[in-house]
Amino acid sequence: MTPRTVLIVEDAETCSSILEIILSSISDLNVVTASSGDEAWELLEKQREAVRAIVTDIHMPGMDGYELMERVRSHQVHRGVPIIVITGCTDVDAPEQARLRGANAVFMKPYSPARVREKLEQLLSDDTPHS
Repeated sequence: MTPRTVLIVEDAETCSSILEIILSSISDLNVVTASSGDEAWELLEKQREAVRAIVTDIHMPGMDGYELMERVRSHQVHRGVPIIVITGCTDVDAPEQARLRGANAVFMKPYSPARVREKLEQLLSDDTPHS
């Protein structure tokens, strides 16, 4: 079976590493990381259909998570890719804003690693080819 690729987009190295450890324990899963929305978009364009889910922060340098979600949702190849947002944003409207831009799930920091993993597994099991 070909490993499924999940893209973690997080500018804080510690948070990115924790997510990578949590998600790497899922079988047949390949985890790649990006430290900004710009870097994530480059990876998405290179990997095309390989990325099966995105886990992103909102506030990052350059392209933020909101803009990344808008690009993903408006792109023919990527629009069906599930997106999980994990953020420490204190804006009470952040979860709703993320959902409006296409997030499938939103977790506020501090979050439960087990719940994030569970949600990702659910989204990947619901996964159908996105075209």
